[in-house]
Amino acid sequence: MIKLAVFDLDGTLLNTLEDLGNACNHALRMCGHPERSMDEYNSLVGRGIYNLFRGALPQGARSEEEVMKMKECFIPYYDRHKCDLTRPYEGIYDMLDRLEDAGIRFAVASNKYQDGTEKLVRRFFGKYGFVKILGQRDGFPIKPDPMIVAEAMNAAGVSEKEEVIYSGDSDVDMQTGANAGVRTIGVTWGFRTRQELLSCSPWAIADTPEQLCRLILGA
Repeated sequence: MIKLAVFDLDGTLLNTLEDLGNACNHALRMCGHPERSMDEYNSLVGRGIYNLFRGALPQGARSEEEVMKMKECFIPYYDRHKCDLTRPYEGIYDMLDRLEDAGIRFAVASNKYQDGTEKLVRRFFGKYGFVKILGQRDGFPIKPDPMIVAEAMNAAGVSEKEEVIYSGDSDVDMQTGANAGVRTIGVTWGFRTRQELLSCSPWAIADTPEQLCRLILGA
């Protein structure tokens, strides 16, 4: 029986793509670089903000100095605009309600920077009392390192990996769950393709939050 459901945030619980893309395009403009299309951000997001900036910058401008300039422009803008267009995917609240009623505890494991992760979870999911909200923190490894899942398990008081499911929308998420030794469910409504998820041999694939809920409850 599953006791802990660990969720990725961007592309899994929340559709954050346009707010992330708009903030990154603002930073690119401020640093004198061409903007990227929203379609490009589907593959750029999900690996932490530093990798987002490296991917968005033109190939000849990906120095660490330029990455830090991007961060200085991105963070204040995104903090002001992170909820402009961001919304939970349809069916997410119903799924969380059903899982909570079944006694399952929740955690978030994201590669979004910690402050942004915490603020979004509290804004949209504050009533659920997540046992741990984990994002990218300086000095800590990012996904697909499994440490983030171990932290969530420790916070929930869950020691058996068979009692944990990790859900996400990208290859990074599937690798994170595999590295942690827990079952993974790839969700197809996020930023990446079904083919990318299947290439990582997840335990299951969910096409809707309702299906994800049934998989977790039946595991």
